[in-house]
Amino acid sequence: ANLGAKNHAVVMPDANKEHALNAIAGAAFGAAGQRCMALSVAVFVGDSGEWISEIAERAKQLRVNGGFESDADLGPMISPEALTRAEHLVQSAIDEGATVALDGRGISVPKYPKGNFLGPTVIDHATPQMQCYQQEIFGPVLTCLRVETLDQAVELINSNRYGNGASIFTRSGACARKFESSVEAGQVGINVPIPVPLPMFSFTGNKGSFLGDTNFYGRSGVNFYTQLKTITSLWRKQDAEDRQATVHMPTIH
Repeated sequence: ANLGAKNHAVVMPDANKEHALNAIAGAAFGAAGQRCMALSVAVFVGDSGEWISEIAERAKQLRVNGGFESDADLGPMISPEALTRAEHLVQSAIDEGATVALDGRGISVPKYPKGNFLGPTVIDHATPQMQCYQQEIFGPVLTCLRVETLDQAVELINSNRYGNGASIFTRSGACARKFESSVEAGQVGINVPIPVPLPMFSFTGNKGSFLGDTNFYGRSGVNFYTQLKTITSLWRKQDAEDRQATVHMPTIH
C-alpha cells in the first residue's frame, strides 16, 4: 500500500535557475498539489535561498479555475474539509514563526463562488519542527527551508518519516552522485521535479510512504499478479540407459 508523502527538492546554488524554478512551481502547484508525488518541500542550499521570492512570482501567475477550462493551471481542493485543513496548516506556519511569501487563502474565482479554492501558497523560513513540514498538506502549498550545505539537505530529508520521492537541481555531477547514493527516498530525480518512473519500472516509495513487500508497476507489479508454481521432479539416469526389456518381477533394490 502507498501511504503518505512529503516529497523534497534540493536546489543547489549552481542549478540552472530558470529550469529549477519553473519545474518546482509546476510540480508544487499542478493538480492543486493533490497528488502523491506533488513537490511539497523545497530545500534551498546557500545562496539559492534568494530565489524563493521568484518562485512566489511565478506561482502568482498561475491561473486558478474550475480545472476543466483550457486556461486553468490548477483547480479546487477536493472538499471543504480539505480546504479548511490546508488553510489551518498555512496559518500554523505563521503562528510558529514562518513567513508566507505568497498567500493563496481567500482567493476568488467569480465563476465558482462556492468552490473550495486555495491559490498557490509559498511558505518561507520553515523549520522541520513546524506542522506545515511535518504533515502532508496535500494542497497547492510549497514549504521552503534553507540550509547551508548539501549534507544538511540530505540529513533533513533522511530525518523525515516519509520516503516517497526526492529530487536535486544542480549542474554538478558530483553533487548529483552524492545525493542519489545517500538520500533515503524510493524515487530520486536529478533535475527532474517529479521522479515517477516509466511503468516498466516499479513505483518505489519507502519508509513511511510504503507498507508491504511488493511495489506496483514493473517486475514487482507483474509478480503481484503472478501465481507461482513449484515443481519437484526426479528423472533417473537408468531410465535413459536401459535398452532391453526385463521379464523378471520388478523389485526395489
